[in-house]
Amino acid sequence: MTGMRQVGLGGLGLEVSPMGLGCMVLSPIYGTPDADEAAATFHRAVELGVTLFDTADAYSSGDNERLVGELIRPYRDRVTLATKFGIVAGNGGIIADSRPEYARAACDESLQRLGVDHIDLYYLHRADPTTPIEDTIGAMGELVAAGKVRYLGVCELSPEDLQQAHAVHPISALQSEWSLFERKLEHDCVPVARALNIGLVPYAPLGRGFLTGAIQAQLGADDHRSMDPRFIGDNLAANLRRVAVLRDLAESVGATPAQVALAWLKSQGDDVVPIPGVERRSYLEENVACLSIDLSAGDLATLDATFPVGALTRDSGQFLLRD
Repeated sequence: MTGMRQVGLGGLGLEVSPMGLGCMVLSPIYGTPDADEAAATFHRAVELGVTLFDTADAYSSGDNERLVGELIRPYRDRVTLATKFGIVAGNGGIIADSRPEYARAACDESLQRLGVDHIDLYYLHRADPTTPIEDTIGAMGELVAAGKVRYLGVCELSPEDLQQAHAVHPISALQSEWSLFERKLEHDCVPVARALNIGLVPYAPLGRGFLTGAIQAQLGADDHRSMDPRFIGDNLAANLRRVAVLRDLAESVGATPAQVALAWLKSQGDDVVPIPGVERRSYLEENVACLSIDLSAGDLATLDATFPVGALTRDSGQFLLRD
């Protein structure tokens, strides 16, 4: 396994590679991936020194956890295994369930699917509005005390809920959407997380594929991103102009748009560990190579001006299961 420097997530000693692998796309989510290539991508990530692997019980109805459990087995003592609970099917759709009794049951089921005796980083995937966050985190803390979980994480919490959660049990990581394409996190949760020494794990760091430059026109109705206001009408036209600037900047530094987008995110601090999801080795290697890119102050200023905080918005309700 190639050496890669480690960075800290939270104040309890958890250390991971500066970039992780989002494993959701290794299972049929956006389509049916090539199983052999998906497995090869996972193994290549380990070879490159990636140590943080992210899944969830909601991905492919638990099949993604089973797959990750099989793939991770040869490396179990060398990597950080992260999974999540809190999103379930119900009432004809997708709902959040963060009841303490469900947290305990979901953890046991994830351990069984993964084939491990403990989870390194256990996230609350979504908090439901009917369960006090203190009750959920209290139950998750019991899982730590029982040895089933090592560190706790949360996803998409408000700054207030993040503070309340951390007061019950130390939180090591906050996972939320963050990229040049979605910067709201910088206004509210990033300052709170840093004040509490909570690491930041951005999902969708490539703007759901938009920041790769591959999307040039309105998406088809069968693509779930077609419901995202950032991909529609005048918003799409404005965002394509922004990506054109990103593409030009990437060419000027000898990189791809995806690499520059990830390098920008990494420039936000060593406590930022993005988890791009890829199912092909070529994309994985491209992403990891961003770690050697140093953007100048001028480059960063150009990106900040092109993708200003508050200029881009999302409808998070449409994307409950897409991280």
